[in-house]
Amino acid sequence: MASQVPIEKVRNIGISAHIDSGKTTLSERILFYTGRIHEIHEVRGKDGVGAKMDSMDLEREKGITIQSAATYAIWGEYNINLIDTPGHVDFTIEVERSLRVLDGAILVLCSVSGVQSQSITVDRQMKRYKVPRIAFVNKMDRAGANYERVAAQLKEKLGHHPVRLQVPIGAEERFQGLIDLIQMKAFYFDGESGEKIREEEIPAEYADKCKADRLEMIEKVAEVDDTLGELFLADAAINNEQIMAAVRRATIALKMTPVMCGSAYKNKGVQLLLNAICSFLPNPAEITNEALDQKNGEAKVILESNPDKPFVGLAFKLEDGRYGQLTYMRIYQGKVSKGDFIVNQANQKKVKVPRLVRMHSNEMNDINDARAGDIVALFGVECASGDTFTDGTVAYTMTSMFVPDAVISLAVSPKSRDAQANFSKALNRFTKEDPTFRVNRDEESGQTIIRGMGELHLEIYIERMKREYNCEVVAGKPQVAYRETISQKGEFYYTHKKQTGGSGQFARVCGYVEPLPADAVQQYEFVDDIVGGSIPREFIPACDKGFQEAVKKGSLIGFPVVGVRVVINDGAFHAVDSSEQAFKTAAIMGFREGYAAAKPIILEPMMKVEVQAPEDFQGSVVGQINQRRGTILESGTAEGYVTVVAEVPLNTMFGYSTDLRSATQGKGEFTMEFSKYTPVPRNEAEALMAQYKEKLAAEQAARK
Repeated sequence: MASQVPIEKVRNIGISAHIDSGKTTLSERILFYTGRIHEIHEVRGKDGVGAKMDSMDLEREKGITIQSAATYAIWGEYNINLIDTPGHVDFTIEVERSLRVLDGAILVLCSVSGVQSQSITVDRQMKRYKVPRIAFVNKMDRAGANYERVAAQLKEKLGHHPVRLQVPIGAEERFQGLIDLIQMKAFYFDGESGEKIREEEIPAEYADKCKADRLEMIEKVAEVDDTLGELFLADAAINNEQIMAAVRRATIALKMTPVMCGSAYKNKGVQLLLNAICSFLPNPAEITNEALDQKNGEAKVILESNPDKPFVGLAFKLEDGRYGQLTYMRIYQGKVSKGDFIVNQANQKKVKVPRLVRMHSNEMNDINDARAGDIVALFGVECASGDTFTDGTVAYTMTSMFVPDAVISLAVSPKSRDAQANFSKALNRFTKEDPTFRVNRDEESGQTIIRGMGELHLEIYIERMKREYNCEVVAGKPQVAYRETISQKGEFYYTHKKQTGGSGQFARVCGYVEPLPADAVQQYEFVDDIVGGSIPREFIPACDKGFQEAVKKGSLIGFPVVGVRVVINDGAFHAVDSSEQAFKTAAIMGFREGYAAAKPIILEPMMKVEVQAPEDFQGSVVGQINQRRGTILESGTAEGYVTVVAEVPLNTMFGYSTDLRSATQGKGEFTMEFSKYTPVPRNEAEALMAQYKEKLAAEQAARK
């Protein structure tokens, strides 16, 4: 059985890239060459079948990947667990959670566009989880393909140490095959689907170039690997095995990135990439995975990929399948079998494993057990994304993944009242599956608000409600997640007094609010500078609670207040009339007083937008960005296309895709991701405040 492969022969890899770089097409070829599927279907193929890894109807219709899909394949003696991830920034959590549990990755780059904005984001995620990677320069058959330029961009834009292991034979429509610089052999891919590999001597016209490139390759590897470096400096003979071992060591140590090329669509170079995955990427035992021991003050423990140790697994993704919740789990230590009892460390619940499967996109293959290093799925195990499971003998938890903040929100409601139950079911399921999709109820308006990473993100969920839950949804205008902050220090001296029959309420808080430094991690900080007991110790937490309550809603436009430090340095209490509630109320009112004096301002989310369009439309593209209050950071042209990178306020980006298409005859495309918060221009701020006042007045009138 597949899980009995020795751990040295297991590879857990992900395929990540900018949108439309050919990730899913590459996954499809890998499945074909490893015998997992018997015919190839294209992402937007004329047969309408769609790629194996895009199993959702929506993915096939839109030609994009929305959910990461897992599968496994066998290549020679190696067992490869593979996850194909989305390229669109709106589904960034899918990439985040996949990289959290993978040991290696393939960074796919387009040979024409090179390193794009989303490639930078994906690379940042790989660095966050210290994932060794191979760069695969895809689409070598396209006009304008330039392997060497893309390899150089890895250094310029991503700060990698790229080492080219191959030389393409021809490029664009003349792309025929590849030369391997380690073996010094030429490879051609014959047959209808490139399944027949032909190995030949290097063509004469490439001999000199390959000699020079091989020397450069050895030199670059020697720079980051001491063993090879010593041989190189001593002018010793270096054999292929020594180069392979050095490339492997340096790649796993994150000191270099091997760069390979090919064309997944034209079936060239994929088998050599599979060989490289097995040769250069780590097995689960070569990666350091840490857990926190809850019984020992969260001390770090290194997990061993050993099936005989206590079981530790991380649930990294949830899906609502036909048979209930499907929980994807990476096993870090020990083993688990069907029928075993495992303990969820989040709530200490003991659960039985009724069914254990290996996923092949949306198909399941039942297995009896799984061991350290495997990625499997469990049925009937209720949990949240990011929960750690053990066998109960240890209390370890894994660190959870990074979840970015939502930048856009929409008010939604079901079209008909009958669909209310399905509407709630859908929202519950989606929030459980996707940590970046958030739902809350606006108490004042009674509306259900959904928040997410972008327009497409929310659009897809609304469409899924309609298809999967038969629930048509009415959506309001998208709402930007503004924030409020202060621009200077503001003092407060507030006394809360209330006399009713019996004991009254009394509390006085004095202090100031001030802006936090720009690089502060926390958005709110509370400092207790009380001396001499002017506020008794037991009331200090109540003051903190009051301030925390106050920052949830600023007075300018009712959005959360960020980047503030609240300091209390004096106050007063009454032996009978003071209470926790009194101090909490005094803190809320005191904060408002200090906030008003601290020159509050409104912040808006700025998006990093990258636009690509034919050069003829450069003027229109730049003009549109300027109209939207955008700041152009860089622009460049390559192969007849202009690429413009700009920072644009999210508020002005609604409807941009339609405008861009009409200005570029449908040839322009763009991606955007959250960059930072910046102050709103004065006239915009005044308009937002006027709107907020109107809204409050309307609500007050409605109450009367």
